[in-house]
Amino acid sequence: MMLANAARHLARKSASVGVRSMASLSQFNDFGKNVFTGKVADEYLSKHGASKEVLDDPTWVQTHSDAVANAVFDWAIDNGANVYCHWFQPLGSSGVRHGQSGQVQNMMLKFNKDMEIEQDFKGKTLVKGETDGSSYPNGGLRGTHQAGGYLAVDTSSPIFLRGDTIFIPSVFVSYYGAALDEKTPLLRANAAIDKHGSRLFSALGLDASSGIVTNIGLEQEIFLIEREDYYRRPDLQLTGRTLIGKDAPRGQEMCDHYMAPLSTSTGALACMQEIQDECWRMGIPLKTRHREVAPNQFEFAPLYGTNTTQIDQNLMVMQIIEEVAAKHNLAALLQEKPFNEVNGSGKHNNWSIATRDGVNVLDPESLIEATGNDAAFPVIMAAVIAAVDEHGDLMRMAISSPGNDFRLGACEAPPAIISTYLGQDMTDYLEAFMNGSESKYDPEKKTLDLGTREVVPFLVPAEDRNRTSPFPYGGGRFEFRAVGSSQNVSMVNTVLNTICAEKFAEFADKIEAGEEPAAVAREALKKHWKVIFNGNNYDEAMQQELTDRGVWRIDSGVESISRLTADKNVALFEKMGVLTKVECESRQDILHEHYTGTVEMEALTLIDMLNQHIIPSCKKSGVGPLAELEALVPVLESAIAEIHAAESSYDKATLARVLRLETMVDMRDVIDKAEKIVPAEDWTLATYKELLFLDSHSSTAETPPSYPEFDDMPQM
Repeated sequence: MMLANAARHLARKSASVGVRSMASLSQFNDFGKNVFTGKVADEYLSKHGASKEVLDDPTWVQTHSDAVANAVFDWAIDNGANVYCHWFQPLGSSGVRHGQSGQVQNMMLKFNKDMEIEQDFKGKTLVKGETDGSSYPNGGLRGTHQAGGYLAVDTSSPIFLRGDTIFIPSVFVSYYGAALDEKTPLLRANAAIDKHGSRLFSALGLDASSGIVTNIGLEQEIFLIEREDYYRRPDLQLTGRTLIGKDAPRGQEMCDHYMAPLSTSTGALACMQEIQDECWRMGIPLKTRHREVAPNQFEFAPLYGTNTTQIDQNLMVMQIIEEVAAKHNLAALLQEKPFNEVNGSGKHNNWSIATRDGVNVLDPESLIEATGNDAAFPVIMAAVIAAVDEHGDLMRMAISSPGNDFRLGACEAPPAIISTYLGQDMTDYLEAFMNGSESKYDPEKKTLDLGTREVVPFLVPAEDRNRTSPFPYGGGRFEFRAVGSSQNVSMVNTVLNTICAEKFAEFADKIEAGEEPAAVAREALKKHWKVIFNGNNYDEAMQQELTDRGVWRIDSGVESISRLTADKNVALFEKMGVLTKVECESRQDILHEHYTGTVEMEALTLIDMLNQHIIPSCKKSGVGPLAELEALVPVLESAIAEIHAAESSYDKATLARVLRLETMVDMRDVIDKAEKIVPAEDWTLATYKELLFLDSHSSTAETPPSYPEFDDMPQM
């Protein structure tokens, strides 16, 4: 269907070639119609005595809730929807919960006493809901006898529509106001950086009266494989990654997949087209699509936006990817490391800070133009650098998804050593500033002249990209490259905003007490300079150098999770009003339990695969290390029992990590050796050769699209 749509688009374009003014975007009029904001919202709100501007003020939930509810109802009915839900983000969802959201869907209609249909959707219905708070991961914050969970609309993220349902982005909290979700701490962190960023930026001459926000752009990497082969891999079905599997004779060593053409001979292109189409209709500007490095690996990337909206949209993108893939006889894998010995998937978190009226304070040109203050930029950069150095442990904690166990430092993602890359040009400038220089930052441009007539000389940035750094500066933004592909990135951005808010507050306190901004910044740079590193983070000697410097290095995800309740971090979150001590403790327990649960599912799945596939295959073929394979099952069962017997969530997670990264890795070697010698007709599991090469093993190619006849083309 999507290929046919593309053909129609091309046909329309062909009919109007030659006269630029005749081009029309009318075919895209449906893009954005399924999100209640801007022109769409204004059309319906105006019928109820309001306008789109009321949505800009969060107090509409108190002053205009009925008008908004009536407008949303009209919009829903006009678009074929008659159901609503408060859409929230439970904890412990990454990698296991489809869509990573919670919702109870209710009809927006009811019968009156004459059995006539009428509206049953009011302001109070829209702005608040209630559900069971004890049946979600809550780290002890809720119990069956204290089960109340309350939902309140998040006014920072627009209501959207999909199918017959209206989705109302919401927070999820307990009866006492404790956060039971991913979003509430993020909103609190947004408030903290708004408050303290405004203080600091105002002291530097910036008009921050509009408020401060952080914008992000999230690159989403995925794998697409044949669905029939997916059904032949219980490990992919139940855990999202292959627990065993002999490497195919071909991998990514020829770099032949990266940004290669998206072939029409498989279902992948049509799938990606449909994903983009549905996202654009929902107001999600999923701008970029391309092949990634590993075979069958792909990427989508949107335009950037405010963090809450981008995170909400990313969760929907992941859900849409999985659902649309199934329609094309494909399975989408969102886990960080589905396959061994080829790249895993990440979700690069491009992060910037701006005023609500559009001044990007991490862009020196934009900031200097707005303030007239050459020193404003190095002061802000000094605060961010200090935050990264002091709280690198929290940054590591924020990326401790189970899938990142196999990805960090594997020449596809930065190692678990938190430093920041600035590039030599920026580093030299800040070093000069630290040592007393007052010159303006004027980034150099490099001209590339290829010596040809056809390609004229062109400008490139002064600095190259450093893909090995966990947190490189990229001109106007920092890119947190180590984030896992399956993650809800709320905690990532909660941490970034909170640690920077604290430093902004610290700088503002000193400046308001009479210290010079430049002096405050220089002191911070001297103290925290060690976290700046422009070298190769994959190089083991340089990793040791960073370790010797004393920057944060926590190789174990389980250990990094434990940093959430370190005294300095609890004090930070409480001081910034983001998390209480009890909320930190509950989240730590949830993260450890999530890790342990993930590993237990993997171990139980491996037991099934051994008993139902691997051992029978060896018996049937009469080859393979049968005794060794049979001995693996009781080892797994014993390890699971030991985990169950441990008392604390930390102890369970620690044992689970050993089982996963040591015991099961050794077991994989034994199983993969068996696969090498068992005849193909006797091996019942889909192999890497079958899983990883759509282009040469695909049976999902669509029938070629039928292009419109000339008489069917639109007349000019």
